[in-house]
Amino acid sequence: MKLWLRCDIMHSAKENDSIKECTDMTIRTATINDLKEIAAVEAACFPAAEAATKEEFSERIQYYGNHFWLMFDEEHLIAFVDGFVTDTPDLTDEMYEKACMHDEHGDWQMIFGVNTLPGYRNRGFAGQLIQCAIETAKVQGRKGVVLTCKDRLVPYYTKFGFKNEGISDKSTHGNVSWNQMRLTF
Repeated sequence: MKLWLRCDIMHSAKENDSIKECTDMTIRTATINDLKEIAAVEAACFPAAEAATKEEFSERIQYYGNHFWLMFDEEHLIAFVDGFVTDTPDLTDEMYEKACMHDEHGDWQMIFGVNTLPGYRNRGFAGQLIQCAIETAKVQGRKGVVLTCKDRLVPYYTKFGFKNEGISDKSTHGNVSWNQMRLTF
């Protein structure tokens, strides 16, 4: 069974098509065929110490490709949000490294990355993808969504209803201090 993804809700469908239009862009979940483009967008968006590798994305897609929200401008990947589901309420560095920790029936949707190619930034595309992740988590009955971010992005995520829980003591990914942000439903 595939899922049609819309910005406001997930719909079950038996069709082999997992694509649904959202504004002028196409948003869909990931398959292994997207690996090269996903890795390229990540590399363009994050410093090497913080970016996931192609190998890490390969494992992530295998375990939870349905928790990647990819945005395409025609056939070109321009942005994506990804993360897995877990019963663990706080985001930890181990989660980035071990895709096998994904639990499809978990309470919390984690977001590991929000990526938009530089030429497409400041147009609301990341926000649309974040809204898709939030709506998907609600429809799937999660308790909420958790992410970490740098200080400068705290005001951005609060616009979506996330609350800043302070500097995480469980994540220093890339040797950076991260604010843990939580949106509870």
